[in-house]
Amino acid sequence: MLQTFSTQQWNEHFPDSAQQLAIQSLENGRLLFFPKLAFPLSPEEQQFLSPEFADPHAKNISYQSESNKLWGVRNLTDSQHQQLKSMLNRFSQNAFSLIKEILPHYARQLILARTSYRPVQISGRVTSYRKDDKRLHIDAFPSAPNQGKRILRIFCNINPHEQDRVWRTGESFDKVANRFIPQIQKPIRGSATLLRLLKITKSYRTLYDHYMLQIHDRMKADNDYQKNADQREVRFPPGATWIVQTDDVSHAAMQGQYVLEQTFYLPVKAMQDESKSPLRILEKMLNQKLV
Repeated sequence: MLQTFSTQQWNEHFPDSAQQLAIQSLENGRLLFFPKLAFPLSPEEQQFLSPEFADPHAKNISYQSESNKLWGVRNLTDSQHQQLKSMLNRFSQNAFSLIKEILPHYARQLILARTSYRPVQISGRVTSYRKDDKRLHIDAFPSAPNQGKRILRIFCNINPHEQDRVWRTGESFDKVANRFIPQIQKPIRGSATLLRLLKITKSYRTLYDHYMLQIHDRMKADNDYQKNADQREVRFPPGATWIVQTDDVSHAAMQGQYVLEQTFYLPVKAMQDESKSPLRILEKMLNQKLV
């Protein structure tokens, strides 16, 4: 599952051969793994290596660089609020620098989404099955339809206690879709318009978003699938970074604390091979346009 690169710098230049290997690996459902690419914290930022600043009612601490908005936090002074924003903004910039160097084919068309910080130990978190990221799933967002765009994410383990981030990865997207699509009904006529009017969704929920969200929910709800699906453990040590398209790679985060993450959206037309995208796979399977 892992295609490993030895870089230790976020802005290191990669030769054409490495760039081609990276894009082919990513589009074929592999993870790009950088075991020595750390994100060092300044002395002032070390204070945020604590779960006490995370709002227990929020899934993660989140930051949107375009609006300079931070949420999912508590117990922060004004000074700490600015310091945490600065830390997350710096990680966002580093993540984009990495993409520009190793995936330049993508960089020009990437859409910057939120940055998140996950300081809470995931193994002890209790939540509903839909929100439980310890269960195998592909990413799809109920309130934020992405209308066919790819979900490209960069993670970095900044754990100071030598604790790995432990994932499970599952079967390929086409196998997941072949299992669950026959169980899924078409959406009720007019439901997407109503969801938008009621502001339940931030944009129009396309047929693609409907099917992806249903696959996400059915994967997590199916206990037999969670137990018996083809899967393997992947461990990411402290100081490691990895890139993955989480709408395609079936994954579950089992253990770990103190992880940074940057999300990007990528139009399908920016891919080197569109046929590898969940959108094109589902359209071929269902024999209809979904966006």
